[in-house]
Amino acid sequence: MKNIAIIGGGITGVTTAYALAKRGFAVTLLERHRYAAMETSFANGGQLSASNAEAWNHSGTIIKGLKWMLKNDAPLLVNPKPSWHKLSWFAEFIAAIPHYRDHTIATTRLAVAARAHLFSWAEEEGIDFDLKRQGILHIHRDRAGFEHAAGVSRLLAQGGLPRRAVTPQEMRALEPTLAGQYYGGHYTESDSTGDIHKFTTGLAQAAQRLGVDLRFGQRVTSASADAQGISITVEQDGASDTQRYDAVVVCAGTASREVAAMLGDRVNVYPVKGYSITVNLDDAASQAAAPNVSLVDDATKLVASRFGVSRFRVAGTAEFNGFNRDIRADRIAPLVNWVQQCFPGVSTRSVTPWAGLRPMMPDLMPRVGRGKAPSVFYNTGHGHLGWTLSAATADIIADAVLAALGAPTASVSQRTAQALKLA
Repeated sequence: MKNIAIIGGGITGVTTAYALAKRGFAVTLLERHRYAAMETSFANGGQLSASNAEAWNHSGTIIKGLKWMLKNDAPLLVNPKPSWHKLSWFAEFIAAIPHYRDHTIATTRLAVAARAHLFSWAEEEGIDFDLKRQGILHIHRDRAGFEHAAGVSRLLAQGGLPRRAVTPQEMRALEPTLAGQYYGGHYTESDSTGDIHKFTTGLAQAAQRLGVDLRFGQRVTSASADAQGISITVEQDGASDTQRYDAVVVCAGTASREVAAMLGDRVNVYPVKGYSITVNLDDAASQAAAPNVSLVDDATKLVASRFGVSRFRVAGTAEFNGFNRDIRADRIAPLVNWVQQCFPGVSTRSVTPWAGLRPMMPDLMPRVGRGKAPSVFYNTGHGHLGWTLSAATADIIADAVLAALGAPTASVSQRTAQALKLA
């Protein structure tokens, strides 16, 4: 039996391990933390949002970024201190602007395909992750934002996702607790929300039942590929150990760039920091005043999701500041203020802040496919859509490994990957 190593125990690593185990591979997952889903997959916005598939590679993003550069509480913040990594990433980001339309449509297709996989896995394995299938409402405060979103809706439709415009009155009917004045909105009924950490933890346990060897506390210090396979050295508790594998799938999030360099590849993932707050709904009044429909505020770049009865999560912003993981008060304050303005009946007395680093490629497309060496594969760089895309990209890369190391199968996911030019 072929033995496949997976580097990374977040949502992409765990879904990849599960998909490979279902195909009969012996899988070893290497994760540097003590548990799965302890970094970017820990406390994100919770949205399974095909409606958020719009690529960021747009001239408007550049203009807004320059305008917000000196505002500490801006939705997009760039540390002006230069680095080669940051400069090369932004150069490639700008170069990808002509592909904005095609990448938005392709990402939409992938997000729609991912739903079926994720929901079927959760049902098959009995995973409770606070799934709420009540759609996502994008809210717009002015005409310009509304009309831009109307154009995005036409691209989403080409990717197979229906999204309809709604009036302020229809917005109130969809989510009666929402306060404030709005020009209009767009509602995607088929989108949903859930707790990424609970799902990833549950799927990791399911993968373990299928025979996946979950190895935690394993820091990868070196990796090399040759004609016979892969050598990976890990450090645990000060001791080093080197093991051989038939192939490796790199799902290492923001560390993927470093790991790829060890294996002779260039994967220009940049760590784009995002923040979230989990508002504990400790009283009946707050529970009644919190929304049930998930929201995206396009002006502030914030998203909001309800988890069960007693938790409300707000997340967003993008900060280009290297591998800095500090939770800054001036970046958390706008999230708390947003709750107070949009849902004034929700108490913000008990709020848990968090920050995570999104692994983002310059063209906003995940890196899913083979490396230079025949035994090296990548499933990484999903950015802000890791939760949304992971089930589909895991299936795509598992089929790619099967085709390379075993008998290929003409599966639906392979055809999807070919159509999207990802495999």
